[in-house]
Amino acid sequence: MTDMSLTFDAVSEASPGPKWAARWARSWPAYEPWFVARGGDNGPSRAVCRAALERHMPELIPTYDRLVTLAGGGDRAARFLSTWCPPQYLGGCSLAAVSDENDVRLVRNYDLSPNLNEGLMLHTAWTGRRVMGMVEFLWGLSDGINDAGLSIALAYGGRTQTGKGFGITTILRYVLETCETVDQALAVLDRVPSHMAYNVVIADAAGRTASVELYPGGGARQMPQAIATNHQSDGSQADRPAFTRTHERHAHLRTLRGAPRSLSHQFRRAPLLQDRYTEGFGTLFTAAYDPKARALDLILPEGVWAQTMDDFTEGQRIVTYRSGTATQPVPNHITTIPATTGQPDWSAAGRIDWMQVGRDYASGNGRAIETYLP
Repeated sequence: MTDMSLTFDAVSEASPGPKWAARWARSWPAYEPWFVARGGDNGPSRAVCRAALERHMPELIPTYDRLVTLAGGGDRAARFLSTWCPPQYLGGCSLAAVSDENDVRLVRNYDLSPNLNEGLMLHTAWTGRRVMGMVEFLWGLSDGINDAGLSIALAYGGRTQTGKGFGITTILRYVLETCETVDQALAVLDRVPSHMAYNVVIADAAGRTASVELYPGGGARQMPQAIATNHQSDGSQADRPAFTRTHERHAHLRTLRGAPRSLSHQFRRAPLLQDRYTEGFGTLFTAAYDPKARALDLILPEGVWAQTMDDFTEGQRIVTYRSGTATQPVPNHITTIPATTGQPDWSAAGRIDWMQVGRDYASGNGRAIETYLP
């Protein structure tokens, strides 16, 4: 049995500054060769990338310009940070949002190899609105909540086709920086194009929930129930559905019952909980968002890291995962470090050939994610 570990950090920085710059300095040496190798230098120019942001998400321009400056102001960094027509990247997830007359929850399982998650919980006020969530690609979000209680999370849509659009994590950042309600979020998701297929679930403090499928190059379709896994309803074939068990997980989500506050417990059991870490498909964390309390419970294998918008505490936790622990009595392990004293390496995702991963999984020849690292 192979142990794998992931370091989680909680960092608060109201405006982009030295903490974010330190993350960039740590990660860019790994992301840069990934960006180049996947054709980033042949993509849109810096001017075109910034113009796309200005056209579709103008409220992010001051933050984007500040991040580019902190990143050294280089042309390649500016194009990378824009996430306009970026290289492919994939991931697995299960999502659901449930509400009743008293409560609302949005819960997600993040399923991937421990080597491929940035492990960063970031609390910011970059545009004046406070936002808290799990970071991907250095400033985007895979899931998060804002000070209005709007919560959002993404799941890979199941195919590697690309179109002209933005990386989804930047779109989720934009939604939380500019919206307060599910209806406002749906309007943004309808007009801002995603470069790949993704499924998004949303919940707000008023108890409204929704799920929407985003298509490569633009287009969105709202779904009848606020749940999502890793396939879509447009007739497209999901990448290796037997491996990801996307249809099995989706069928289970359709049967979920009970009070919203019990939702996270259901995500910590099979078939939603995954334990194939060495195969690149294990549940790294469960993120449970409470829109009314503006709170996040980051549920790790042996503990909950509770944060709220008004009482966010910086710190670091190291989690060790073991494949097969969902069905075997071998405990995972968490090491808690009270303060952020170092800069762990959470940049391995930048070195993966995601295009080859997708091709292998689609053909049924998937292998351990670690074998894709150079």
